[in-house]
Amino acid sequence: MAHDLAIRGGTLATATETFKADIGIRNGRIATISEAITDAAEVIDANNQIVMPGGIEAHCHIAQESGMGVMTSDDYATGSISAAFGGNSSFVPFAAQKAGQSLAETVQTYNQRAAPKSVLDWSYHLILTDPTPDVLAELPDIFAKGITSFKVFMTYATRVSDGQFLDILSVAGRHGALTMVHAENHDMLDWMGRRLVEGGNVAPRYHAPSRPGLAETEAINRAISLARLAQAPLFIVHVSTLGGAELVANARSEGGQVWAETCPQYLFLTRDELDKPGMEGSKFICSPPLRDAPTQKVLWQHLQAGSLSLVSSDHAPYRYDNTGKFNAGYDVNFRHIANGMPGIEMRLPLLFSEGVNKGRISLNKFVALSSTNAARIYGMLPRKGTLSIGADADIAIWDPNEKRVAGEMHDAMDYNPFAGIEVTGWPVTVLGRGQRIVEKGKLIAKLGAGQFIKRSQTDLTGRPGQSVPELEPGQNFGANLG
Repeated sequence: MAHDLAIRGGTLATATETFKADIGIRNGRIATISEAITDAAEVIDANNQIVMPGGIEAHCHIAQESGMGVMTSDDYATGSISAAFGGNSSFVPFAAQKAGQSLAETVQTYNQRAAPKSVLDWSYHLILTDPTPDVLAELPDIFAKGITSFKVFMTYATRVSDGQFLDILSVAGRHGALTMVHAENHDMLDWMGRRLVEGGNVAPRYHAPSRPGLAETEAINRAISLARLAQAPLFIVHVSTLGGAELVANARSEGGQVWAETCPQYLFLTRDELDKPGMEGSKFICSPPLRDAPTQKVLWQHLQAGSLSLVSSDHAPYRYDNTGKFNAGYDVNFRHIANGMPGIEMRLPLLFSEGVNKGRISLNKFVALSSTNAARIYGMLPRKGTLSIGADADIAIWDPNEKRVAGEMHDAMDYNPFAGIEVTGWPVTVLGRGQRIVEKGKLIAKLGAGQFIKRSQTDLTGRPGQSVPELEPGQNFGANLG
């Protein structure tokens, strides 16, 4: 039977292998991988190019209100288009619950935002901001609909207490869902922020010392301990510190059901960016804050070792104006400037250029960090994140030698925090379910071409968890706490 499309002459790269082969696509799925395919209705010439699974952007904020009530600048049109030009074929933004809102209402709201506009296949991580008993009772139904991950905060007004965290973890653990956590100690941040402002230290640069690495390390340690007690899997977002990465590595080495990511800003930028003239440093305010060069080196080491499983963008686009960064006014201290920066289009080119081309990671590790690990952790394998027979033909074709200087992107932003960085290697064609999304610098897909991804449970293979003696009936006088 003839193929709809063949990708010919390229070097295929997966999370484990690199080899020369053609790919034949039929009905939106990979039908054939062979030495030569000659019966396709259409052909893409991939000679001298690398063919890999399309990127999966697993941490981004699209058409979402912040805790300060500020809407991100990107909707599902500009956000998905920018992601596609950066080599992604699917993404998993957040759907943030409002106080008093049911989870069903939250999902409906975001479906209305995503379905008419996204050029990429999408799913959601729910953000729980009001985890009442009624809301927790809704979670199993949400999981059954294929939204199998959600996020809680240990800081901000929407933070959960340790007791609430345990209840949430317990529900998730019973139903095979994954709890994600923003881990920073709220009281430490508040104490540092107040001391700095009271002392007249109000410029953007003071955002960095206001959120000390110790606050992240303490919270990660506590989150891992709570997840261990609840016997539930845990994903720690945007790890930015040596101490945090080491805690994750230690938990994983003991079989803990713990995963974590870092982000391009922590690999390529430092807190010195915050010390730009005037309010320019505001462009680089994100949470956790930018750290330093020695920390960058350590994070690369943990990516190499596998203790950090993903590099995600944490794309949180707030324009450099009164609709975004300065929603609370231009003459405000650093505590009132919107936290977040864009990066959804730069994530993969930066990781390829600085990682693969400079020998920090292998090409196969790049595929794992950019796509396959996300698919495994967030329940999308074997449909997404792989080049295998029967998988969706979500494919990115890269020119490993194309040089660009980072500049204007395809998002709705008015700045690029990575502007001026020279990048070698860029995606030239991206397919979603066998259809061209972008090709040679042009958008091909129509708005609304994406589909919702119904996800399954996290793959816990090799992660038996860590025992807690007090949970064992033989060591707790017979109490059954299951």
